[in-house]
Amino acid sequence: MHGSPHIVSDAMTHTVAAIGRGASFKEIVRTMQDWKVSALPVLEGEGRVVGIVSEADLLHKEEFRDSDPDLANAGAVTAGELMTSPALTVHADATLARAARTMAHAKVKRLPVVDELGMLQGIVSRADLLKVFLREDEEIAEEVRREVVSYLFPAPTSAARVAVRDGIVTLSGRIRGTSLVPVAARLIRAVEGVVDVEFDVSGPGRPSEHAPHSENPSAS
Repeated sequence: MHGSPHIVSDAMTHTVAAIGRGASFKEIVRTMQDWKVSALPVLEGEGRVVGIVSEADLLHKEEFRDSDPDLANAGAVTAGELMTSPALTVHADATLARAARTMAHAKVKRLPVVDELGMLQGIVSRADLLKVFLREDEEIAEEVRREVVSYLFPAPTSAARVAVRDGIVTLSGRIRGTSLVPVAARLIRAVEGVVDVEFDVSGPGRPSEHAPHSENPSAS
């Protein structure tokens, strides 16, 4: 297939609030409030990401305010002292799926986007990743026809039809090689914006095979 998955640069926010290592506690809080964010990349030099400071990091300091200064980060007063380092980042050419997996595994809401030198390029959030599900149904249908159906079930040997409603793809009609239906299911689900896949297909001269919401529909 000639198409490629959507990548982080397609969804990321390019204008990013960031702070330097020397930013004070109050400066960090003020920046978070001004930009309405819950975490900030920490930069050094000309923009290399060296860490992340989050609301959790700030609250952790407050937790130990009345404790021994040697405990945890009770005595931390700058971004460099408060931040989590090294920063968990993602490259602009990474797939959205990879970014989503990284966020899920690390239990974070956003990732700084960096280049090969670790320089800040943008930021991608959970909300950015979810935007792919706002793609128009016809846009999804066209991609499924072009990138999946035309390869697995080409005309004139097959007469497959693609319809999409609210992100749910339905592949129907007569196809040659119904054994490829499970493969089609996986490829269609990989298309950005697809919520689920349903099948109503038949082989040449055979009754339709109904396989709604199935990764492994019956195949001849």
